[in-house]
Parts: sequence; structure tokens; C-alpha cells
Amino acid sequence: MRLGLNLGYWGMGNDAENLALARVADELGYSVVWVAEAYGSDAPSVLSWIAAQTTQIDIGSAVFQIPGRTPANTAMTAATLDTLSGGRFRLGLGVSGPQVSEGWHGVRFAKPLTRTREYTEIVKKALRRERLTYDGEFFTLPLPDGPGKALTLTVHPVREHIPMYLAAIGPKNLELAGELFDGWLAIFYSPEFAPELLASIEAGRQKVGRTLAGFDVVPTVPVVIGDDLASCAEPLRAYASLYIGGMGSREQNFYNRLAVRMGYDQAAQEVQDRYLERDYAGAGAAVPMDFIDNTSLIGPPERIRDRLAAYAESGVTTLTIASYAGSLEERVATIRTMAELLEQSGVGE
Repeated sequence: MRLGLNLGYWGMGNDAENLALARVADELGYSVVWVAEAYGSDAPSVLSWIAAQTTQIDIGSAVFQIPGRTPANTAMTAATLDTLSGGRFRLGLGVSGPQVSEGWHGVRFAKPLTRTREYTEIVKKALRRERLTYDGEFFTLPLPDGPGKALTLTVHPVREHIPMYLAAIGPKNLELAGELFDGWLAIFYSPEFAPELLASIEAGRQKVGRTLAGFDVVPTVPVVIGDDLASCAEPLRAYASLYIGGMGSREQNFYNRLAVRMGYDQAAQEVQDRYLERDYAGAGAAVPMDFIDNTSLIGPPERIRDRLAAYAESGVTTLTIASYAGSLEERVATIRTMAELLEQSGVGE
């Protein structure tokens, strides 16, 4: 199992600190640093900035929003970032959610599985530098009634194959990740619940005659180190309640559905009710301690070290950590401590 670092979003007043964290992870031999985007900072600009100031760590999008770019534009961006970074780019994709897709990008959130499949096929074809033609339900290239030509990507990526990842939660999307992608970007990953999720990915792998061997399982796991579990969990309550309660509508919230599937039916309902009523403190307080503990690494270093084996045994290949608490010095210490704990645990690559 390798370590990764998730920096989340840029432009929140933590830019200099995030760059410092990326540099420390680079020095310590972390495998990859991931950057997100929603409706603020864009991931490619940030990744380019990080790549220019690191030497060996991979840079990854977690994620590029599918409704935010044409597939051809995503291929152009991926090829450019791979070239600028010297072959260190990993392309993570995700459909986002209906509120952002329709409210921010103006793209209907319809048939996300079909859209993702078509989008991915076009990106792959462009990166193979084939003439870009496609006839699908959502995408037609070139347009049949105009002067458009079937063009070829002019940039030569450093590598013949740029690794592609899918952020997926539901069973069908997980199956698609296994079928079409090189890895899975997971959130609220619990080693105890992993078999159900990985079974869907394995079904997708079987469709194309493959197994889970070589497939990169990449959960983002919050880390807060300290002696008191309740105190360590506290900074994660706002994060968990935002996703379970506020990411999407009452009728369509993928993270809430995941919590329900994990057995937290009543708690998920209460978190969502409170969040949609704008009782944010109450929503955070309603997140079960058990849920936070199962999907995060919290507590004393020895407790976290012992927990790493469960992640490795469940199938995790790149454990991406997110540091949510403390000063820059404390967050740097967390990154360093995690590298030490992984070595001590005996499950590191």
C-alpha cells in the first residue's frame, strides 16, 4: 500500500500551506497528490503549479468534472499536464452532482452512466492520437451537418497510457469504474464495508476479462492524530455532515445513500434533515462517532498504525490522506507521521 495526499480545493486561504504540504509529501516519497474542483478553483491550474514545484510525486485530478469540459478538452488538458510534469499526471473523472452540473455548468444531469461511458471512450481515443470520430447519444464528432473535421491531438503525452480513475459510489458506477478505468477514487471508505463495493468493481473487471490485480483502489481518508478520540473526530463532523446532508437534494444525494447502505439509515436521515434546515451544528453532531471512526484514521499514532493493516487487507493500494485539523506545522507533522506509521505497519509497498 502506498500513500497519497488530497489537498482538496484551492483558493480557501490555504494556498501557500497546501503547496508546502505537497512539497513535504514529495520529499517523503508519497505516491501522488490529488486536487479537487467544484465551483471555485479549477484543478488543472493548481496541478500545473504543484508539478512545477515538485520533482517526483504524481499529480492527480480528484476530480475533473465531466459536465465542466468537453471530452476533447479533457484529453488536451491531460496530455498537456502529463507533458509539463514529465509523465506524472493521473486523470480522475467524476460526474459531479445535479446541483453543480445543472446549476453551474448548465448540463442536464441525465443518464450519468451513459454520459460517463461515452466521455471516457472519447478521451481515450483522443489520447491514443486517433482521428476523433464518435457517434453516441450525448456526443457526436464531428457534427454531421457542418464544416467540422475529424482531428487528431497534436500533443504527444510523455507516456503511452495516462492512468484514468473514476470517482464512484453507486453499484453501477462502481462497475463502470472496474470496466473502463485503471483505478477508483473512493470517499467514506470503510474497510469493513469494502467487500460490497469491491464486488461491483470486480464485476466490471470481469466484463473485460480482468481481475482486481493492478487496479488502484484509492480512498481519501481524513487523518487527525491525538489522544482523545472525540476531540479528533470533532473537526470531521462538518465535513461528513456537508456530504451526507448537503451534497445534493433530499431526493438525490449519493453520499447519503452510501451512508444508508452502510447501515446508518436513521443517522443519515437526521443529518440530512438538520442540514437542509440549516442547523449545521446539529447536523454535525448527528453524525455517528462510529461512522467517523470507521471511515477515518483518528486517535493516537499506535491506534492509527494498527488500523492501516485493515485498509491494506481490504484491498486499498493507495491510501490518500487528508489533513483537516491544526496549523501548518501540525499538518506537516501528520504527513510525516503517516509515512513513519506506514513503514512501521509493514503494509507499505
